Amino acid sequence: MTTLDLTGDVVDLTQTICDIPSVSGDEKALADAVENALRAYPHLEVLRDGDAVVARTSFGRDTRVVIAGHLDTVPVKDNLPVVVDGDVMRGRGTVDMKAGVAVALHLAATLTDPRYDLTFVFYDHEEVAAKLNGLGRLVRNHPEWLTGDFAILGEPSDGTVEGGCQGTMRVKITVPGVAAHSARSWRGSNAIHSAGAVLDVLRAYQPRQPIVDGLQYHEGLNAVKIEGGIAGNVIPDLCTVYVNHRFAPDRGVAEAEAHLREVFAGFEVEVVDAAPGARPGLDRPAAAEFVALVGREPQAKLGWTDVSRFAGLGVPAVNFGPGSPLMAHTDDEFVPIPEIRQALKVLKAWLTV
Repeated sequence: MTTLDLTGDVVDLTQTICDIPSVSGDEKALADAVENALRAYPHLEVLRDGDAVVARTSFGRDTRVVIAGHLDTVPVKDNLPVVVDGDVMRGRGTVDMKAGVAVALHLAATLTDPRYDLTFVFYDHEEVAAKLNGLGRLVRNHPEWLTGDFAILGEPSDGTVEGGCQGTMRVKITVPGVAAHSARSWRGSNAIHSAGAVLDVLRAYQPRQPIVDGLQYHEGLNAVKIEGGIAGNVIPDLCTVYVNHRFAPDRGVAEAEAHLREVFAGFEVEVVDAAPGARPGLDRPAAAEFVALVGREPQAKLGWTDVSRFAGLGVPAVNFGPGSPLMAHTDDEFVPIPEIRQALKVLKAWLTV
């Protein structure tokens, strides 16, 4: 088992945990190393469920902050082991999100007298189907482990606070037709042609840009897949358009569904999957102080992240971590080393008495 030095240089720690293979479904070795390292610190209670590891303090503080990050990565593509190139660390997992995990591990080990009680959550299966998500499993099995007043998810955010997240919904819109031989097309009704009306709705759609808790979100409604037709000489009797809706966190899943049914009135609409968004919660005292310390204007998270799961537990959450989210999942994934150190500096200053 690899031994992790949690109190040493956070950049070295980032490199070490990146080089432990941890593609989704293969997190055990890293989870074992994380658990073993955390158990060396008497100020932490360490808990485990599958390949999710939780460490928490119990100092009796009035406020509890949760700091979370996922251990897994998308598949490796000739980008491990990582390479340090000047002020940049390149390789799978560097930005998504081992740098954020390393910062959290260092904080867990070194903050023996924090101003808030702290819960650190390191979980598995974030990069795959939602039903496998390790944080979701903890929500179902041990919601009491995740209790807190405010949460930070260490996803890359360019070193600024990205508040909350958008909700997401995918629907399929089925357009009927009548099959016929293509040589006698007038005897049928072409479902693909009729689906043009769905595309007309999408082209004309004007997405909302609401301000929620002081942050401006930008919604979206887009066709992401289309299916229809069975042969090159048959008029298709069915066409299905798959549409993805990203909605601001001032709307719940039910409201988003009602909106789509109104937009596509007259069409057959079926919800395929959905996940709620999360309000920023920047009005909480701990959150406001953290944003002030970061010293940059917070931004709305234009995407879905696991902060939604904390919001579902009544814990407002934000995204904050080193590196650009645009580099996640790329072959040339990298994180600027100064951003790792800055993230640690900011969080330690905020959490230190």
